[in-house]
Amino acid sequence: MRVLVFGGSGKMGSAVAWDLVKQADVEAVGLVGRRKEALEEARRWLNSPKVVSHQLDITDKAKTAKLMRQYDVGVNALPDRRTSYKVLEAAIEAGFSLVDMLEEYHRRPDPYEVEGLELPPGMSLEEYGEWLHNRAVENGVTFLDGIGFAPGLSNITVGEGIRRLERAETAVARVGGIPSKEAAARHPLRYMITWAFRHVLREYMVKLNVQKGGRPVEVEALTDRERFRFTKFGKDEELECAVTPGMPSFLYTRPKLVEFAEKTIRWPGHFAGIDTLKECGLLELEPVEFQGRKIVPREFLLALIEPRLQPRPGETDICVMWNTVTGTKGGQRMRIDYYMWDEADTEHGISSMGRVTGFPSAIGALFIGRGLIKEKGLVPPEDCIMGESYRLFMEELKKRRIEILETVGKA
Repeated sequence: MRVLVFGGSGKMGSAVAWDLVKQADVEAVGLVGRRKEALEEARRWLNSPKVVSHQLDITDKAKTAKLMRQYDVGVNALPDRRTSYKVLEAAIEAGFSLVDMLEEYHRRPDPYEVEGLELPPGMSLEEYGEWLHNRAVENGVTFLDGIGFAPGLSNITVGEGIRRLERAETAVARVGGIPSKEAAARHPLRYMITWAFRHVLREYMVKLNVQKGGRPVEVEALTDRERFRFTKFGKDEELECAVTPGMPSFLYTRPKLVEFAEKTIRWPGHFAGIDTLKECGLLELEPVEFQGRKIVPREFLLALIEPRLQPRPGETDICVMWNTVTGTKGGQRMRIDYYMWDEADTEHGISSMGRVTGFPSAIGALFIGRGLIKEKGLVPPEDCIMGESYRLFMEELKKRRIEILETVGKA
C-alpha cells in the first residue's frame, strides 16, 4: 500500500506518517507540502526509507491529481477550507480515495468564515457539497469525512452508542486538547497550541447548529457551558466545556436525536478569558482604523498571543473525551458513556493531539487500503466504522496505547 499525506510536514501530518511507516503493508508514505525545508525536516525525523517528499502547490489541481495516481490512498491533514476542498476536488478527479481530519462536513459546508473556500460559479454551498458527493460516488471514491479526534473518535464512539440502543434520544460529545496542568499555569488563557490556533479562534466565533427539541437550532459558539469532574483512569480533575462546531455531520446523519451537541473541553477559566477578548472586539475580522492604518483585530491578537501559547521545552498536552448517549432498550432507560484521557508521547516527541488526531486518520486510510471501508462518496466516520470494523478500529487504537472506556447503565 502506498499512502500520500497532505500537510505531511505539519504536526498532525507528521504524526500520521509516523504511524503509517510502522505498518508492514505500507511500502511508501509520500509527504506533500509547499516548503522543501519543512519536508526535509519531517523526513529526517521519521527516519524511514519508506518516506518520499513531494514539494507541491496543491492549488495546481492537475499536478495534484497526477501525484495522487501514484498512490493508493491519501490523508488530508491541511487545516483550512480553501486547501481542504482543493485536495478533495483533485482526489475526485483522480478517482483517489482520501481521509480528511478537518472539522467540517464537506457535504454541508459551514457558511461562516469560509477561509477562502472557492465555489464553482453559480453554485451555493449546499449544492457544492452535494455535487462533490455525487461526483465521488460516480468516480468510485471513498472520502472519509472528518476523522481524527473530534470529528473522528467522537463520531465513532457516539455512533456506536446510538446503535447499542433501540431508541437513542440524546447525545453529547465532550472533547478537547488541553495543556498539562503545570503548563496551563504558565500560559495565557490556560491554553497551549497543539493545533492551528487561528482555526481554534474561528470555532469560538462562528454560529453553529445543535439539535434541540428534535430539530436543528442555530446557536452562538461557547454557549451551554458545563463544569464537570473527570474521575476515570485514576484522574480527578475539574474541567469545563462549551458548545463548538466539532461534529457537524450528526445533524444530517442522526436527525432523529432529540438533543445533540458537541462541546470543547478546557481548563476552568479559559472561556472567561475568551469572553473578555470577545467583549473587547479582539476576535473580530472587520478591519479597524489604528494610527492611520487598517488592522484586523484577530490578526493583531494572533501576532501578540501565538508566541506566548507555544509549548516551552518539556511542556506536554492531554486530550480528554467524555461522550454520553441516552435512550431506551428493552423498555429500560439506558445511558452509555465513553471516556478517554490521553497524554503526550514524550519518548518519541508526539503530542497527545498528534496521537489522537493523526493515528485515527492513519487507521482510516489503512482500513480503506485494506478494503475494510467500501462506502463511496463523502462518508462520515459514524456511517462506515461500525460492526466488525468498529471492533477492529478499537483494537488498532489499543495497539497505539489509546484507551477508550465504555460504561453502560440505567439512566
